[in-house]
Amino acid sequence: MDLQAYFDRIGYSGPARPDLATLRAVHRAHLFAIPYENLDVQLGRPLTTDPAAAFDKLVTRRRGGWCYEMNGVLGAALEEIGFKVTRLSGAVMRVVRGDAFIGNHLVLRVDLDEPWIADVGFGDGGRDPIPLAEAEFASDSFPLRLERLDERWWRYHNHEHGGAPSFDFTAERADEARLSELCQWLQESPESMFVQNAVVQRHTPDSILQLRGRVLRRARPDGVESRLIGSADEYVDALSSEFGLDMPEAAELWPRICARHDELFAAAPA
Repeated sequence: MDLQAYFDRIGYSGPARPDLATLRAVHRAHLFAIPYENLDVQLGRPLTTDPAAAFDKLVTRRRGGWCYEMNGVLGAALEEIGFKVTRLSGAVMRVVRGDAFIGNHLVLRVDLDEPWIADVGFGDGGRDPIPLAEAEFASDSFPLRLERLDERWWRYHNHEHGGAPSFDFTAERADEARLSELCQWLQESPESMFVQNAVVQRHTPDSILQLRGRVLRRARPDGVESRLIGSADEYVDALSSEFGLDMPEAAELWPRICARHDELFAAAPA
């Protein structure tokens, strides 16, 4: 972890102390600077849960990443600052798919005077770390909720404009082998949404940009605006202008993106 290189990448110039103010500031800076994206999965490039590999991709090569990479780099940076960080196994959509999905999301527990949950890897989730306590709260007016399910499990409820409505997690240290297993499954299985769909998301001061396939959405607490991307060149341009991703090779994904769009929306107007 080259902490200064990470700070330069996220545009952070504040203090590096293991306190709540620093945690909040770094968490927000990361989300505003680095997009969530699964384009390497779409391009058939193998990914791992190794934070060092994620650092090279997100910081050195100025790419975005998915949860294992986004939270992997954030966790390593927080540890370098001096925070006590524990990697947790999350389960996106466990409410529907059950325990088979445990490990399909990486979450961070940061212990200060009380435990906090830090998560920059949910794509369109909250912008701030939250205390590990049952509560309703808002993230720049996006309503969110943390629910205690039982003695072990918690459920994070996303806002209504989010891609996934919830994920479950426990506060116990993750089984790293399980995280690695699900990381492989998510990039290889035809049933994985990351194999099926190209997804890029980024937080801005007043909205969340969501590029899912051909549809570019700008979500605000009071509603969503959307438009349809019309060509491979327009897609590559949107990656650059809206998400800060210089990826001309993404043009090769365009036929698959169009085919998936037609499959999902054939019965609906364009």
